[in-house]
Amino acid sequence: MRWHFIGIGGIGMSGLAQMAVRQGIEVTGSDRDSTRPENRRILDKLEAQGIRIYPQDGSFMRDPAPDKLIFSTAVEESNPDFAAGQGIGRLHRAEALDLLIRNGGFENVIAVTGSCGKSTVTAYLAEALANLGEDPDCLNGALCNRFRTGSFAGNYRPGNGKYFIFEADESDKSLLRYTPDYALVLNIGTDHYDKEELRRVFGTFLQRVRKGAVLSSEVAELISGCHPELPKKVFASSVGGHGDCAVSRSDGKSAVFSDGRFLELPQPGDHMALNALAVLAMLEILGVERAEALESLKVFQGVWRRFDAHGVTRAGAAVYDDYAHNPEKITSALRAAQYVAKGNVYAVFQPHGFGPLGFMREELLNVLQKNLRNGDRFLMLEPYYAGGTTSFKPTSLEVISGCRESAGGERFIHMPDRKILAEYLLANAHSGDVILIMGARDNSLSDFAASLTTEKNT
Repeated sequence: MRWHFIGIGGIGMSGLAQMAVRQGIEVTGSDRDSTRPENRRILDKLEAQGIRIYPQDGSFMRDPAPDKLIFSTAVEESNPDFAAGQGIGRLHRAEALDLLIRNGGFENVIAVTGSCGKSTVTAYLAEALANLGEDPDCLNGALCNRFRTGSFAGNYRPGNGKYFIFEADESDKSLLRYTPDYALVLNIGTDHYDKEELRRVFGTFLQRVRKGAVLSSEVAELISGCHPELPKKVFASSVGGHGDCAVSRSDGKSAVFSDGRFLELPQPGDHMALNALAVLAMLEILGVERAEALESLKVFQGVWRRFDAHGVTRAGAAVYDDYAHNPEKITSALRAAQYVAKGNVYAVFQPHGFGPLGFMREELLNVLQKNLRNGDRFLMLEPYYAGGTTSFKPTSLEVISGCRESAGGERFIHMPDRKILAEYLLANAHSGDVILIMGARDNSLSDFAASLTTEKNT
């Protein structure tokens, strides 16, 4: 069997390609940005596994024709590889993953989903199981720092087949193709659909789960009654409360309270404490003793581009980088930055598309008005364009202008390009301040964050 992946450099597609190789499938791939340096951290690993990478121009057909073309929702029908591969059967990435799961012989298939935090929780759960002496398989929509070893990029980890943990995507409703043994549904937020549609999607997904599920109290309330015979465990969805709870500390560190004791966690922010509670609840459903489960949460090396510390600027401002790209994730990253900052936060956001920016613009203004302090600044670059749209509206300038009209003040600033942005940040952010770079899809954002620093974290 030979598969060709169109857009293989994408975080989801590259992980799936590695999983296919593991199952004995001969893999090739193409990517329109294969020569960009920021993408080589993934593509070099793929080539080390024997995957041949082509430019996205149909040239893959110079080799023997593949049996299937693997594509994602982001691939346009006009793509040159589709034109060159006319007559070859196609598999959407979700269909391909479902096939690999069915062929993998896994004892326990665990899907992690929700509007926010699923990549981090997928990694945290897999790492916790590894800490417990297990050898989990993991497919993630992010690069897990602990699993970035040898020829593996970090978004796929091969294991012994007892546990397969994967991130199930709701953005194109592809999670409805899967029938996992267990599911973890973290939250329902503003990203790709309104809450009523997400309620239907996640409710339908739960009906496909076989053995058990972990839900936040928010999700449990919204989709109550779905699959009533399924054993469930609800974990706290707010800081505080009774029993197991997430704890907000004044020093910015996160912790959970369980079994009468506090457990300090490796990463800052309320959202990380809630993530830990979700992992704890799933470990209990899997039969792990509470004391052992808590111990497994102490070590977590995190996920690439999830509040990564890059170092400090010449003036002493700390620089962080995060994948945050919707209002809920931006809020979590902003709060974490405010926890660690002794001064102001300069929050930079590059939207990951014109469509998503238009969908979130009202909710984004709402959360920023609630969470930006007087001295903080929110700076927005123009959207990252990866193709696939016929409308280039709204622009970031339009959205920022609307924010300034509605909220007033100088907290909202439009940045036309990175050169002007860098000059502004280096001139205005000082010792004790935090610069937070946020946005999805564009790996060069991490490199831009690093370029602002003089003393770098290794």
